[in-house]
Amino acid sequence: MKTGPLNESELEWLDDILTKYNTDHAILDVAELDGLLTAVLEFLRKRLNRHSGLVAVWGGADYVPRWASEKEMTRFMNLAFQHMADTAERLNEFPEQFEPLFGLREVDGSELTIVEEWCFGYMRGVALSDWSTLPDSLKPALDAIALHGTEENFERVEKMSPEAFEESVDAYSTGGA
Repeated sequence: MKTGPLNESELEWLDDILTKYNTDHAILDVAELDGLLTAVLEFLRKRLNRHSGLVAVWGGADYVPRWASEKEMTRFMNLAFQHMADTAERLNEFPEQFEPLFGLREVDGSELTIVEEWCFGYMRGVALSDWSTLPDSLKPALDAIALHGTEENFERVEKMSPEAFEESVDAYSTGGA
């Protein structure tokens, strides 16, 4: 298996596959995949295997796609595991190099960071385990991620000024999750 970060065409291919096999239960895109895998790696690595994390991509074992071919499934799995391994290396060995896969959007002449997909993926990873033992020092970061990664906060986020939005993103994007 290839190692290191995925290139742009590999990320686009993963995004295309996630779109191709999307259901109401599956994650939407590669940013959400990155969030899910980050949560799995940060807190669940001792309690969850890689296969379980990838089943969560589709919303559970009942929703794993019927792949067009063995080659397509193998490529998806290899790229997902390569991305997971690269993320794990950054989180464990070079945390200052870790950057979530966020997007950008222009709104009213201002460029806003799009974090929702990544945060929704991260919160999907959170849901895979009991986080009640999370150290108090990490709870503010999880709260910041939950602000953008749970439906019950949609209205609150919508009412934020661009400055407040960026401040809420900075709460976890500058130091990692």
